[in-house]
Amino acid sequence: MLTTRQRLGYKRNPAFSDDNASCIVVSDEIYVMLLVEPYFKTFTKKEIADATTATEAIVCISVDSREQADSIADQALTSGGSFSNEPMEQGPMYGRSFQDPDGHLWELMWMDPSAMAGESA
Repeated sequence: MLTTRQRLGYKRNPAFSDDNASCIVVSDEIYVMLLVEPYFKTFTKKEIADATTATEAIVCISVDSREQADSIADQALTSGGSFSNEPMEQGPMYGRSFQDPDGHLWELMWMDPSAMAGESA
């Protein structure tokens, strides 16, 4: 059975993963560390937010196309994630969002490269 990360197309880096943490490789430049709560608590003196009732952060990842944003969000929703917001379209930007099974908010954002090129000119 495929895990959620495998369904989304991400790999686990075993060199930085164990029973307490999983290092998820999103791209050559982006790694996400997912920690079990007892281990995570060793990194802070603050209370840990219950992401099912409060928002502590929104993690936004840039993607290469609208289609990729849709594909990853749809895979997340069919792999245990849940609906967060309607797709967002604001001029040259397009985004999709979802909540992971623990309630954390994720966004996938694409920006039309031709619009970005026009702004820098």
